[in-house]
Amino acid sequence: MDGLDRADLQTVMATADDLREDLTSRGKSLEGIRVATLFYEPSTRTRLSFELAARALGALVVDLPVPSSSVTKGESLIDTVRTLEALGVGILVIRHPRSGAPWLAARVFGGHVINAGDGWHAHPTQALLDLYTLRERLLRGVEGARVTIVGDVLHSRVARSNIWTLTAAGARVTLCGPASWLRGFEAWSAALPGDRPPP
Repeated sequence: MDGLDRADLQTVMATADDLREDLTSRGKSLEGIRVATLFYEPSTRTRLSFELAARALGALVVDLPVPSSSVTKGESLIDTVRTLEALGVGILVIRHPRSGAPWLAARVFGGHVINAGDGWHAHPTQALLDLYTLRERLLRGVEGARVTIVGDVLHSRVARSNIWTLTAAGARVTLCGPASWLRGFEAWSAALPGDRPPP
């Protein structure tokens, strides 16, 4: 998310609007495309959300259950990704406990890689969903809105992604929590409500 600017986010939001319309009109934007979910961590909501959305858009969805795959015999992430590509997967949705795993997968995968959460690093799809929801619910829009994120920011990939996304969208973000949970985010936690810290 830290690589997207406001224009990029507007494009993503507009695309989401189009896909939502596609769902309403029973469109099949992903007809014939194979989508694989590769979750190295337990997940219910995120994994099922991707599966249901991909199916609704016409994709053939393959869930690779990591605990019963060759990963348990030592198969590397790169080997698993290459196998999925060889089997015709065009979109890979990956969640991994290690930060940077989706980036590594994208380096060797010829299709599209979607980060569904990696370590403490990021959860971009959740941040985009949060932005989409706020954009829809806030009467004045996200730009200029004051948003406070409360809790364990240090260990939260969702909070980190929301900071990047909401700031890029023009919201004024403040962080709140015990100092030990805000390590590395002192500029954000020290900002007065509504003030953006220096980059």
